[in-house]
Amino acid sequence: MVSFNEFSTVPSLLRNVVENIHKPEETFLIHKKNNEWENISFKQTLDTADAVAAFFLSKGIAKGDRMGLMIENGPDYVYYDQGIQQIGAINVSIYPTLSEQEVEYIINDSGIKAILIGNPFLYKKILKIADNCRHLQYIIPAFAEYTKTTVPQGLNKTIISFEELIKEGKELVSTYQVKIKETRAILRPSDTSSLIYTSGTTGTPKGVMLSHSNFVENVKVCLQQIPIIDETDVFLSFLPLSHVFERTATYHVCCAQGCKIAYAQSLELLAKNMAEIKPTVMSCVPRLLERIHDKAIKSGTAEGGLKAKIFLWALETGQNYRHQIEAGKTPGIVLAVEKRIAEKLVFSKIKEKTGGRLKFMISGGAALPKNVGEFFGNLGIKILEGFGLTETSPVMSVTEYDRQVYGTVGRIIPGIEVAIQHIESKEMISIQTHESFAADFECAEGEIIVRGHCVMQGYFNKPAETAEAIDKNNWFHTGDIGRFYKGNLQITDRLKNMIVNAYGKNVYPTPVENIYLKSLKIESLFLIGDKREYLTAIIIPNRESLQEKFNLSDAYFLQPDIFINEPEIIDWIGQDIRKLSNELSKFERIKNFRIKRNPFSIDEGEITPTMKIKRKVVEKIYAEAINELYTEAVDAD
Repeated sequence: MVSFNEFSTVPSLLRNVVENIHKPEETFLIHKKNNEWENISFKQTLDTADAVAAFFLSKGIAKGDRMGLMIENGPDYVYYDQGIQQIGAINVSIYPTLSEQEVEYIINDSGIKAILIGNPFLYKKILKIADNCRHLQYIIPAFAEYTKTTVPQGLNKTIISFEELIKEGKELVSTYQVKIKETRAILRPSDTSSLIYTSGTTGTPKGVMLSHSNFVENVKVCLQQIPIIDETDVFLSFLPLSHVFERTATYHVCCAQGCKIAYAQSLELLAKNMAEIKPTVMSCVPRLLERIHDKAIKSGTAEGGLKAKIFLWALETGQNYRHQIEAGKTPGIVLAVEKRIAEKLVFSKIKEKTGGRLKFMISGGAALPKNVGEFFGNLGIKILEGFGLTETSPVMSVTEYDRQVYGTVGRIIPGIEVAIQHIESKEMISIQTHESFAADFECAEGEIIVRGHCVMQGYFNKPAETAEAIDKNNWFHTGDIGRFYKGNLQITDRLKNMIVNAYGKNVYPTPVENIYLKSLKIESLFLIGDKREYLTAIIIPNRESLQEKFNLSDAYFLQPDIFINEPEIIDWIGQDIRKLSNELSKFERIKNFRIKRNPFSIDEGEITPTMKIKRKVVEKIYAEAINELYTEAVDAD
């Protein structure tokens, strides 16, 4: 475990590694270049970061200036971030999927002075809006072909490639070396390190101000809660660094502990990259785990016969073995032998596809369905769940490595308080800390609120919104509903998502949706029913399963009709809806549904970059179809 200086800042983490853990020439970053994996040392990283710092210092960039990034994960992100952080500038990472209007708003609201751009598409987007961005001075393409793009006539911005910027910066390092060290030394934990704009399901994006202390303390306590992470680990990074989860759980953790970071080429090549890199740790989102689960189940049972029987027997054996271990018991000889056979025949083949070295995966960003977590547990692949928001740096709780409670998001991290507050009366139901943990503790549900080192400094230039989110007693109101279960935090849903039906019954969509997502025919679904007599849903089918079952071509999904109307497909989905409804209370069951041909879209404004559905937007766009669902109900009782 790394020993931290109490007043550490983000740029001090990596330098601590070089001084105390690894030699400067050892590998830190790994990425694919010219179809070959290339290793980049700690020294190369820090030298390039110094070049970035020297360049910007020569241009008058100073402490507190906001500096933008709109770029895919990779070494360039690290060079730029480390360079600007050590001179006190503030990282403003922008989701590449945002619209021109949203990007323009963020650049102007934050006052970005320079922005690093990752590809031609994003470069064109920036060039279109650059003249409207009054503070923007430098546009920095990080790819060679930028010269092929026509620059608007009269553009009053300096365009310099990142390669040229680094080259110029290296020539300036000797001149600015002392100043770089001085600015790095006077950084305070309370200084703002980053502005991260919430995509939000409603309203204008807000810039969350996170300090160096927010990030560093979050990393320290996460490593304390998961002490198995060490300097030999290899993380595979694929979630966007514009999101706080990947920034903290992979990038900052590796900077603190000296782990290697390998960058996946793309989501499409993730499986290939996992096999090549053989990571020991990965941060991921539930949807990825759900897809791995679905494919494994389908592959293991598709042929039927003996192969399917062996697969299902292996899963049952893994479950029995897991239950014994979790109960603190030693599995008997017969079960232990059966587990070894299951490992050889089934589990090892699934693990090979992840590279075969995974110690664990960290799941965040949304709740992981309980059955999916248990599935991986049966295989012997440990999934640690975490919970938090951009406003909480992000981690508030995370699963302990040696104590798994499926369907929960772990134990409260050290140094903060998490409370459950009654939604209506605002009375405190329970206040818990890391130290007050009791394995048998449970309480009623309410809104989750938090105070302590993880809570943001506030929303940039939005004092009213900050005051609304953080009350006079410094409690940050998350807007999430949850409770404590077996000592761990358990998330029920978002407060804004809560459906109150016409009879006054409260329905939390997420747990209901997770029951229906057990169907391999369903990719996702959107639950409807606020102030209505019963629940309905818009369902996104699993495209692969649908195409295979009904022999559909890709052209089928390009048809103009938004919804699928073929009775045989509706009945095929309906079979699983009726079957799974038996696991729910009557008022939680879907009585009617429409099948949407294609997933909800970021481009249409239906979902956020973090894949959260904008409920009000979707309800407005599909109002006519939703109303039709209530003209005639399909009884699922």
